[in-house]
Amino acid sequence: MTRQRSFLDLLKGHWQLILITGLVFALWNTPVVVPLKILVVFLHELSHAVTILLTGGSVESFTISPQQGGMVIGRGGSRFLSLSAGYLGSLVFGMALLIIALRTNVDRAVLAVFGAIMCLIALLYIRDAFALLFCAGVGAAMIATAWFMSHEVSDLVLRVIGLTSMIYVPFDIFDDTIRRSGARSDAFLLAEEFGGTAMLWGGVWLVLSSAAIAVCLRYWLGRDSNLPLHRKAL
Repeated sequence: MTRQRSFLDLLKGHWQLILITGLVFALWNTPVVVPLKILVVFLHELSHAVTILLTGGSVESFTISPQQGGMVIGRGGSRFLSLSAGYLGSLVFGMALLIIALRTNVDRAVLAVFGAIMCLIALLYIRDAFALLFCAGVGAAMIATAWFMSHEVSDLVLRVIGLTSMIYVPFDIFDDTIRRSGARSDAFLLAEEFGGTAMLWGGVWLVLSSAAIAVCLRYWLGRDSNLPLHRKAL
């Protein structure tokens, strides 16, 4: 009875997040989720770029592709940290967006800043057509959503992006570094330059990402994460 009540409380308190997660999984291999996957790839490449800049290097170019690939070319900085930052950094971004949506009221400001960062990356570093159009278009849409739509809409957008990133990262780590250990992934390059194997580094990242997701859900989800469906009367 206690377990049944706990399960019912979980459904009641978090049915919206459960529904979003279920829809993302159900539509995972359809074109509907592709833009979200590309957005997570953007966060992956952004993590590389930010780490290069924070460790004293410079970013020469930044790109993402419709095939859900991406590449950042940098000069200087910490090669070890920048190679390690892609998967784990995009996970941190995803968790941060979800926590902001769940526990703060700055959703519109954060969504607008996110959009502005995408537009700035497009302006400073991107030269190919698809990446330029995607980053500038999605960035402008985020700014417009934050400016013209309600707080709840911005909150929902951050939840969807955050959850998708949290779902995508462990799957991508497993697929790139364990299932296809010979692929030229970040883990393959890390093993090539610093020792170990792609599977070893992928395993480490998979454990870290799974632990981080568990901690995020354990300590930040709370008892009720649902957005109110109706505004309270003034």
